[in-house]
Amino acid sequence: MEREHFDWLRKRTRAMCVTARQEAGHTCRRRDFLNRRRPIAQRLASLRSCAISELKQQWRTLYNCAPSHRISRELVTRAVAYRIQEQVYGGLKPSTRRLLLRLANDARSGRPLRPEPAPAAPAGTVLMREWHGVTHEVRVLDRGVLYKRKRYRSLTEVAQLITSAHWNGPQFFGLRSKRREASHGSK
Repeated sequence: MEREHFDWLRKRTRAMCVTARQEAGHTCRRRDFLNRRRPIAQRLASLRSCAISELKQQWRTLYNCAPSHRISRELVTRAVAYRIQEQVYGGLKPSTRRLLLRLANDARSGRPLRPEPAPAAPAGTVLMREWHGVTHEVRVLDRGVLYKRKRYRSLTEVAQLITSAHWNGPQFFGLRSKRREASHGSK
């Protein structure tokens, strides 16, 4: 008996129940290679012995589209293995998805790909530091900082410009204490 159900991605799929419980009036879902009772390590290891046609069929089931005709066996295997793990352990965090989307947009528009660390201070913050009798002001932007009407990628770049030596930017501008730096194992 065939019946319709929604899978974990909330896409319509077809499943066929082939257990003895079906005859007793119980419902179940057959998921072939996605059988959740089978340990994930075994499921992933079994991908090595699958024919490329089987792997492509698994791709179609998991991604709801056909893979490219020229796609390598290795890439199909990795993509199928990733999706299986994603179903068991969950997908990427929203922040990681946003970062990947930003990097893809940067690549599409020809900008250099630079994954940026979380900002040390929120955008709009003005940081002031006195160095050798001169007060230096830096405004934190969404991406980078503004110093003397010029954009820089990081506080470290500005700190090096001011001091002519290598400095940790957040530490130079007082966002991190030396004690906290030492306890976290960074410079």
